Amino acid sequence: MDVTQVSEVLREGIFVALKIGAPLLILSMLVGVLVAIFQAVTQIHEQTISFALKLVVVVLVCLMFGGKMMDLLLDYTKTLFTLMTG
Repeated sequence: MDVTQVSEVLREGIFVALKIGAPLLILSMLVGVLVAIFQAVTQIHEQTISFALKLVVVVLVCLMFGGKMMDLLLDYTKTLFTLMTG
């Protein structure tokens, strides 16, 4: 393996991590902001509301898109093993 291949594998790994993690992080941040706005308007300051809603959103996203995320990770892993075996 030369430097070009290593940098390509590293770049692809970063993109795979972003594709898998970004939907979860973005949606949980969006839920957190919406709950914070709701709590500011209603003056309800309960910490578990935000945590519970974020947990529900992350679980739902994993249930809906977990298969595609796993396929993406498996394809990347197969590519890595193919490169390692030559």
